[in-house]
Amino acid sequence: MKKKMAISRVGFFIITCMALLTCVYALFSSKDYPTSTFTKSFSRLFGNDHVVFLDNEGKSVQISIDRSTGSGFISQKVYLHAYFSASIKLQAGYTAGVVTTFYTSNVNMYETSSHDELDFEFLGNIEGQQWIVQTNVYGNGSINRGREERYNLWFDPTQDFHDYGILWTHKWIVFYVDNIPIREMQRVDAMGGDFPSKPMSLYATIWDGSSWATAPIDYTYAPFVANYSNFVLQGCSVDPSHKPPKCDGEFELGLSYKGLTIEERTRMKKFRSKHMTYSYCHDRSRYPSPLPECVMNPEEVRS
Repeated sequence: MKKKMAISRVGFFIITCMALLTCVYALFSSKDYPTSTFTKSFSRLFGNDHVVFLDNEGKSVQISIDRSTGSGFISQKVYLHAYFSASIKLQAGYTAGVVTTFYTSNVNMYETSSHDELDFEFLGNIEGQQWIVQTNVYGNGSINRGREERYNLWFDPTQDFHDYGILWTHKWIVFYVDNIPIREMQRVDAMGGDFPSKPMSLYATIWDGSSWATAPIDYTYAPFVANYSNFVLQGCSVDPSHKPPKCDGEFELGLSYKGLTIEERTRMKKFRSKHMTYSYCHDRSRYPSPLPECVMNPEEVRS
């Protein structure tokens, strides 16, 4: 009898643990985090008069670029691991050379040669062509080892708002579009400092990328604008002057996160097989010997 009760307790414990884990994944997958406003979470970074509110509550904001300046904003807090997202709507028509971004960085706290960065970059568009979005990962100033990937979007990002998210934990980085994971990177020991590990701020900017993005800007179409709303900044905020930085509260889901679920991985593979147009892991002209995460995570390379 006692043996049966012990087995029952073990079984109950296992079922409970599995249920809790399922709840954690379900909660994370839903991305059901509270949204914030611009006034509560951000400050103007540059081009002050080119950063304007679209509503009285500061829930939505527009940034723009013309011949005089681009513009951008930065989070008021600095984070060590977080989930960030925003709903973004881009400008229709000819926008070649206009780079619109949503990214994390600590270049304001560290030299370029040692900073970290996680990027969403929209590379402008020539009307009638597909929109291209690029993601990139820099760790510890690894500019010469850029980890770019490019994708064609399966929708027109100028017709409506779409959600773009970045999950950054101590071991994982995941990029999302409309809650679909489009890229996952797992930290491997051989990466060393190339995995972003220092506190970062969240940014959004619009600037002139004529030298490399799509084609030179034609300012006769200016001003070029991008709209942002539904900001989510759910993470571990820190005072970067503390060594080592200490969390203002724990990013619980980040600590619990163990990688994509089977369903999420299936969705990511489907996206990447249809829409990914470039990955550094496949570029043998730049990297005759693949970077360590490409070797250690072959599933990502094959996706």
